Amino acid sequence: MSLDVSLEEEQIVEVFSQNITHNLNKMAEALGIYKAVWRPEEINFTKAKQLIEPLENAIKLMREDPEKYKKFDAENGWGTYRDFLPWLKKYLAACKESPNARIEVSR
Repeated sequence: MSLDVSLEEEQIVEVFSQNITHNLNKMAEALGIYKAVWRPEEINFTKAKQLIEPLENAIKLMREDPEKYKKFDAENGWGTYRDFLPWLKKYLAACKESPNARIEVSR
């Protein structure tokens, strides 16, 4: 007979990180994803898998009517449709790749 003991810690590993200007908040609001992207804790989103559907919907809306969303481009050029669409696509891909990853945001 024997005794095996071990001590274990869960180690947090960042699987994705990207940054975008807050100047896109109005476009995100028009797409219905402001809270999901900027304030997920306010709608009880804690896991990446919860972002998949909202991000897919937003990307679809942007592709269907680009001019509608280009109206929200920042006048100073810092935050445009051209910036946001690929950013959302990357975020979506990461959510699909790591659906159980914990969402962390810093504003």
